[in-house]
Parts: sequence; structure tokens; C-alpha cells
Amino acid sequence: MYNYLRRFNSNYGLVFFVLIIILLFFCCFLVAPLMAILSQAFTEDNTASSNFITVINYLKSPYLLRSLGNSLFVAIMVTVIIIPLAFIFAYALTRSCIRYKAILRSITLLPLLAPSLLSAISLIYWFGNQGVIKKFWEFLGFDSIYGASGIILAECFAIFPHVLMVLVTALSLADSRLYEAADTMGTSTVRKFFTITLPSVKYGLISASLVSFTLVITDFGVPKIVGGDFDVLATDIFRLIIGQQDFQQGSVVALILLFPALLTFVVDFFIRRKQTASLSARAVVLEPKPNRNFDWGMMTYCLIICSLMLAMFGMAVYASFISFWPYNLTISLLNYKSVLIDSELGGAIVNSLLLALGTTVIGTVIVFLAAYILEKTKGANFLRAIMSLFIVLPMAVPGLVLGLGYVFFFNAPSNPLNSLYQTMSLLILCTVIHFYTTSHMTMVTALKSIDWEFEAVAASLKVPFYKTMWRVTLPICLPTLLDISRYFFINAMTTISAVVFLYSPETQLASVSILNLDDAGDLGGATAMAVMITVISIVVTGIYLLISQLVHQRTQRWRSTQHS
Repeated sequence: MYNYLRRFNSNYGLVFFVLIIILLFFCCFLVAPLMAILSQAFTEDNTASSNFITVINYLKSPYLLRSLGNSLFVAIMVTVIIIPLAFIFAYALTRSCIRYKAILRSITLLPLLAPSLLSAISLIYWFGNQGVIKKFWEFLGFDSIYGASGIILAECFAIFPHVLMVLVTALSLADSRLYEAADTMGTSTVRKFFTITLPSVKYGLISASLVSFTLVITDFGVPKIVGGDFDVLATDIFRLIIGQQDFQQGSVVALILLFPALLTFVVDFFIRRKQTASLSARAVVLEPKPNRNFDWGMMTYCLIICSLMLAMFGMAVYASFISFWPYNLTISLLNYKSVLIDSELGGAIVNSLLLALGTTVIGTVIVFLAAYILEKTKGANFLRAIMSLFIVLPMAVPGLVLGLGYVFFFNAPSNPLNSLYQTMSLLILCTVIHFYTTSHMTMVTALKSIDWEFEAVAASLKVPFYKTMWRVTLPICLPTLLDISRYFFINAMTTISAVVFLYSPETQLASVSILNLDDAGDLGGATAMAVMITVISIVVTGIYLLISQLVHQRTQRWRSTQHS
């Protein structure tokens, strides 16, 4: 029955063909653009050796070193601040008996549904030159929101949910027997925390720190809005490419920006390999016990964090309806009229919806096929090894670097794929690649939970693997596929860095138009556009929840009846 594990017979040719197609997809839309950046950095109009000297001299320039230092400073500061804040919140959700945990968790996920620019714009209304509580910001000792302090505060808001998800996962699994033994020996609460809790979640803390560092150092939107004269690597790339048309130095900065992201990815990869299971087969899952004082303290903390997040969103929504901040505080739709009618940016919202829909469909199909081929078929081991490398690579590539690589590769006149440049198709493919790795890992997790016996029985009955995939695997994995498609849609609606170099006047996106409106001095219009993107994301998320319930009722009924 299991001979098919060594031979594919008639199925082998189709599997091999699918592998080749997916590998070509990654070669064209991931590897080739990255190689184009490397080529652009060292070969231009002169000889390669002279360009190499030029690159070395630029790497030594005080300006670049200052931007690199600024990027590292901001990323480290945000990580130092956000890890304790998110850890306490995650601890409250997993180790206390506070009420309304689902509501509190939902509020903290709001930044995922909005462009990162929204937090920066909201800070301007709160603490900017004409902000509501500017004096409070000055009282804290800061001269202006524009600079390092503004970037750090806005980034803390934007990446909080990313870090929180990692820490909640790390804290949700714990063996209560360890705590019971500690209680028996009279161990204090503080000592239990430092000897049991922290060691058990150390890998989660390291992963969360690396996630925070990578997201901050590669982010472009927040520094562009509130960075002021505080230059970072991401804004340097934008200035060199768009402002000065200096493609060689821009590609050099892109390679530098790629290095810390790649380094943190490698570190995280090796840390995950050392991580051991938190729960053994005999473990008893820890369930928090009520403690009035502790629960009240945790509830108070969570309410403070959620209030700050709601204040950030509330200010953006409120400001979007103000006629002319701060001189005419009348509530009106002037900003929305300015964006949709006067600036004719209604098409940008339509383009963003097309990008999101295209990314959702194409990305979900590719993710499912690639994951299925790798997990549920055998053969062509060399091609599988290469494909596995390509699959994890997008996670280590910042969106700004990926987009710049697309410019160098697809804008080349000699490239047969040049016709894709500045088209919606290329924007969709770039976005699929940008957010591919997380989606693939999610799909692999779902496929690994399905026993190999399905494929074994199908092979013994000479049923082609694609029929088994369509009739058995796909229905079982529908909830996961919905989660993946939602992930693609929301990220495509809010992405900026990966597409900021690729759009044309015909394919301008809503998220990118926020930058353009801010550059033009129309902060109210930029706020209105950011709010509209957030509302669309919230509505789509609600639709997905309804669809998920229907799918679960129709295709997952076996989960509750299989043991009856």
C-alpha cells in the first residue's frame, strides 16, 4: 500500500510539473529582483572595480552611518519598550481571571486593520505643532513629535498586536504541575515567576523581540510621516530613488537594510530549532485561579492600554470629520469630499480593492498548491529543498527592498517581462511574494494535522493525488484557507513599502495616496483615506467571520461527530 511513497507512477509527472512552475514563479518574482539589486549596487556605467570602490566610500560616509545608527536606535528602543508592555498584557489574558478577554484582545488587534501611517497621523493631531495636548508632550521634555520620539511612539502602537500574538502563544501553554510543586514547597509568587514562567517563555520573548526589531527597522510609513529631519535607512532609500534618482546608492542602502532583517531571521530560525515542547503528553494545562487584587490590577492595566489604542483611533476618526484643523472644528464631510471628488482618489480605493482581491485569490491558490505538493507528495527531493529555501526567504526581505528589486528587474528594456512593469498584475504578484511565508507556514501546519492514510488509501485505489486533494484535503482545510485569504486581503489593503515604487497614475493605491496627500499638505485628506482603509478592513473581517461560521457548519461537522 505504501509503495507510492517511493514512486509516483503516473502522478510523478504532474507533481514534477507543478514543482517546476512554482519554482519559476519564485525565481522570477523573488530571486531575480534581489539579484537585480545586487547587480545595480556594483555595476553601473563604469567598471565593476570602480563601482566597488564607490560603494565602499559610500558605506563610510557619515550620512549613511548616521541613518544606520538612527535606525538601530529606534528599533532597539521600541523593542525595549514594547516587550514589557505586551508581555504584561499577554500575561493578563492568559494567567488571570479578568472578564471580557475577547473584547480586550479584539481592541489590541485594531492596528492590524489600519495602515501604519494612521498611528503617525493620529500623533500629529495629539502632539503636533497644533496638537490638542502639545504642551503635555513638551512637559515630558520633548521639543517636537517630529523625530525619534514620534517614530518610537507611533511604532509602539503599530507593532503592539504583532508582538502580543507571539507572547500570548508562548504564555498560553504551561504545565500546572510545576506550579503545584512550587506551591507545595512554599515558593513565593515572585520566585515562581522568575524560575518557572520566564524560563518557559524565553524563546517566545526572543522571537517577539526579533519580530519587533525587524518590523521597526524596515518600516517606511511612520518615519516618512513623523520622522522630520531624523533620517533612517528606509526613508533614505525613498529619498535616493524618488528624490535624487540615484539608483546605485539607493540599492546599496537597500542591501544594508536587508542585512539586519536577514540576520534576525537567521537568529530566530536557529532559536526555534532549539525550542522544546512546553507540554508533555502527561502535562496538565495551567488554568488561572481567581485572585481579586491581582485580577483587578491586570484589568486596570489592560483598560489603560486599550484606552490608549482607542484614543489613537478615535482621534483619527474625529479629525477626519473636522472641516479645517484647528481653525474650523465644525463636523463635516469636507475631507472625504476632498479625497473622493476633488482629488479624484476614489479610483485609488478601487485599485486597492482590486489589489486585495487579486492577491487573495492568487496568493491563496499558490500557497495551497505549494504546501500540498511539499507535504503530501514525494519525489524530486532536490527541487523540494530549493523550493523550501525560496518559501522562507520573503520573510527576511523588507517590503521596500523587494519593491526596489522589482523596479530594477522589470523596468529593464531587455527583460521579456518588462510589459508587467507598473501594471496591477505586477503589484498583485509583488504583494503575494511579500506576505507569502507566513501564509505558507499556516497552511503547512494545517496539512501536517491530516494523517497520511488518506493519501495511502487513495494511492492503493489508484486515485490521482489531485482528486484526493480536491475531495478530502481541501474541504478539511477550508477554515485555514479562509484565514490565509483574509491575511492576504488585509495586508494588501494596508501595504505601502512593497508597492511605493511600483504604482503608476492608473494603478495608484489608497495606502500610497496617504503619503502623497501628506506631502501635499492635506493632512485631513490623508486622515480620511486612512480611516476609509481601516473601515474597509473591519467590514471585510466581519464578512470573513460570517463566512467562517457557515463553512464550519457545512464542512467541519465531522469534528464534533467523529467520536459519537
